[in-house]
Amino acid sequence: MKRRMVILAVVLTLLLASGSAAQEKVGTGFTYQGFLKDGGSPANGMYDFEFFLFDADGGGNQIGATVTVNDHSVVDGLFTVTLDFGAEPFAGGARWLEISVRPGASTGAYTTLVPRQALSPAPYATYAEHAPWEGRVRVPVQNTRSTVDDGGGNDVGLFSSITIGQDGLGLISYYDYTNGDLMVAHCNDVACTGVTVSTVDDGGGDDVGRHTSVTIGSDGLGLISYYDYTNENLKVAHCNDVACTSAMVSTLDDGGGGGNDVGQYTSVTIGSDGLGLISYYDDTNGGLKVAHCDNVACTGSTGGTLDNGGGNDVGSFTSVTIGADGLGLIGYFDATNGALKVAHCDYVTCWMATLTTVDSSIGYSGSYTSVTIGADGLGLISYYGLTIGLKVAHCNNAACTSSAVRTLDTGGSDEVGISTSVTIGADGLGLISYYDQTNENLKVAHCNDVGCTGAMVRTVENTTDDVGWDSSVTIGSDGLGLISYYDYTNGDLKVAHCVNAFCTPYFRRR
Repeated sequence: MKRRMVILAVVLTLLLASGSAAQEKVGTGFTYQGFLKDGGSPANGMYDFEFFLFDADGGGNQIGATVTVNDHSVVDGLFTVTLDFGAEPFAGGARWLEISVRPGASTGAYTTLVPRQALSPAPYATYAEHAPWEGRVRVPVQNTRSTVDDGGGNDVGLFSSITIGQDGLGLISYYDYTNGDLMVAHCNDVACTGVTVSTVDDGGGDDVGRHTSVTIGSDGLGLISYYDYTNENLKVAHCNDVACTSAMVSTLDDGGGGGNDVGQYTSVTIGSDGLGLISYYDDTNGGLKVAHCDNVACTGSTGGTLDNGGGNDVGSFTSVTIGADGLGLIGYFDATNGALKVAHCDYVTCWMATLTTVDSSIGYSGSYTSVTIGADGLGLISYYGLTIGLKVAHCNNAACTSSAVRTLDTGGSDEVGISTSVTIGADGLGLISYYDQTNENLKVAHCNDVGCTGAMVRTVENTTDDVGWDSSVTIGSDGLGLISYYDYTNGDLKVAHCVNAFCTPYFRRR
């Protein structure tokens, strides 16, 4: 029996309130009208239908639940059904409808109709872009954005890195460009609308504090890796209290005393042994290095070069995390080949590692790397592809010797995807912050699934100012995203607090 479906009309009515509070609100259902042929002739009788939403016209992923309509009347091939997948599947991404059918009152197999049908927006969906939320009741709120350090006239906020402290509040390390100092801001509330600012290392006149990375040590205190620009060394600061109003500062790698430039692109995490593990770049030799702290305060370390590149320039834009196997996983950039590489530590101390090229595709991919471990226990890496946009690699195993690579945001004609930072949200899905350099805005991508095969993309701050540089994202104690970033126009440190898991304003579940 041959069946073919032809769309006559599709009308979407999404979760919107009308212009007057007295008027009735539309729901999330929409009407679907179709034409069914059975054996080459217009169908007549009762049929069972199954309706599926997908994020692609072929393959892809099913979005939301399956809607089943049984024993539905078809007359001269025509039928009309009301479908309701809820509001969540319609968050801005394109959707395709797949239909399966069988004779009614049958226990036989369904026939899947091809091709899938692209769903088009209707007037209410268009209206959503301009809905007058102001003055309404029971509507979702916006993400909050705060200037937390304006520097008192100084240029501050570059190289920001954010984590959540033992007290459940944000802790941000960043650079004071005017004075060449390492700074720390301790949030006064969950949304970080205000902070306590401290100068952690003024360098004694040296320029220190670039390429910062902050984590919380096994003692519950902040541990910050950073670059001493004057002396070209790797340094670390161990906070003396939760707010990091002061710290013990140590030089971990001075380049061997031979004048080597080491310590850029630092990233720090806490290993399964409770000690700090730091990845960083050897600029002189073009290599990836690692330092394993000797103690909790990291007053000393052991380590060395993990990847000397074999003559290639590798090791910049490093990012380190600890995998589900308890071993370090480091993402970094091969500048010679324009490729993303990964080093999987062979030991907790990471004296040696297994090296893998993850993405060597055309487009100079692999800079601005950030790595985390997903809810499936596998690595998730966000990075930038020149002329391509925001990319992500989902590891297929703990060592990331193979992976699935995807592009999440091409930006259309815009250039997007630098300054990426990835974390895992309370919903178990990736949340990535990054910079739209064409429009000079801060953006986020919320992964659609654990493998991040696609994402919902939104602009977090869209102003006339140039904002979004050096972003860093974490999940607060309230389960919502907290993003630190640099306001280039005003030379300020800013923070955005997400209103929901998607970091999308004016969105709520029904």
